[in-house]
Amino acid sequence: MSLFSKFKNDPLLGKVLHSSGALFGSNSIGLGLSMLQSVLAARLLGPADFGLVAIVMSYASTVNGFLSFRMSELVVRYGGEYLENEDIEKTAALVKAAAFSESSVSLLAFIFVALTATLASTYIAKTPNTAILFIVYSLGLLANFNTETSTGVLQMLGKIRYQGIINLAQSILTAGLIVFAYFTHGSLQFVLFAYLAGKVVLGIGIFGTAFFQLTKRLGSGWWKADINSIPKVKELARFAFTSNLSATAILVFRESEILWVGYFLTSEAVGYYKVAYSIVSLLSVPANPFILTTYPEINKLVVQKAWARLKDFLKKITTISAAYNLAIALGFVIFGKPLLSIYGKEYVAAYPTLLVLLVGFTFNYIFFWNRPLLLSLGLQEYPLKATIVAGVAKLALAFPLVPRFGYIAEAALLSLYYITSVGAIVLRGVKEVRARMNEEG
Repeated sequence: MSLFSKFKNDPLLGKVLHSSGALFGSNSIGLGLSMLQSVLAARLLGPADFGLVAIVMSYASTVNGFLSFRMSELVVRYGGEYLENEDIEKTAALVKAAAFSESSVSLLAFIFVALTATLASTYIAKTPNTAILFIVYSLGLLANFNTETSTGVLQMLGKIRYQGIINLAQSILTAGLIVFAYFTHGSLQFVLFAYLAGKVVLGIGIFGTAFFQLTKRLGSGWWKADINSIPKVKELARFAFTSNLSATAILVFRESEILWVGYFLTSEAVGYYKVAYSIVSLLSVPANPFILTTYPEINKLVVQKAWARLKDFLKKITTISAAYNLAIALGFVIFGKPLLSIYGKEYVAAYPTLLVLLVGFTFNYIFFWNRPLLLSLGLQEYPLKATIVAGVAKLALAFPLVPRFGYIAEAALLSLYYITSVGAIVLRGVKEVRARMNEEG
């Protein structure tokens, strides 16, 4: 049988590709709108103010991530198991508990941002009298009070394509407002309001959709389920706590790049770094639908102990992801400077940084399944350890290197972090699958 036939005749892979394709279609349109709004905002504001907007937005999301328990992963991991066994009561109770927990975290995150806004404006943004910007934008945390849980529900139910539609709606709104700001010479404050409006639509839209879909699947009274009916409470708490630590580590070492550049350098440097980072981050557009649709399938195969099938599935999705990620990366190498120039001629200076970031991002998205695999296998502690070891090394090197060599050093450290941490997690996951295959066989 040819390689093409193996891919074509695989029903599981076909299901994943179909679901990913539907989500990718919506995301692709949203991508175009996101690029448009980013380009216009960068041209309207200039590197310094564009960097300030990036810092304000990153601070709110980082604080929320510090407190987050990654409820989407919890819902998929355990809710998927309960639903696979048609245990409606346990599924409903788990979602209810996750929803209440996440809502509490979102409120705490908003309060924390409000209390520390002055410190953030002084030591990270280094721009006086901007604390109010941090507070206003953090209102988006309240609107996204249940986004993680709702995303997990849509994944669990195989309805993740609806997230793409909601993403598209918020992208249309945000892009429309920023286009208006560009042609009317709008202020920084208006641009930030445009991004906040998109966040509000996203949070409320995903919550409403997930609630509706869950009601269709579990019945109208699912939210009355007794939380005490959830079994393995200690295991669930351990999973959530470990996920929180993992999320915190990832935020400190990977997803708070904008804040670190602002701390070590200036908001202008953040503007240049943000543009290079945004272009390279486009690799996530085809990858994210793949991640959202493959995680539930990986989890099902682990629950079923279908190790040979799981190994084959991982090989196929890695082959597909390698093909499109390497092709996109080559495109960025060739067209990187023209892409940067769209934001403004001054941003072409970030091209070397774009190339350096591209190495780590490409590696990460080829092996996008690394963490979901270990979560499904019940080895959630290992990604945390790998993240912390690689991250501590990255952060320790950042203090002497970034102030001296600038934001390209931060890019190099991030790529090295991706390669070492993701590589270690992949090797551990493959080793575990092989070991379980031998035990069963």
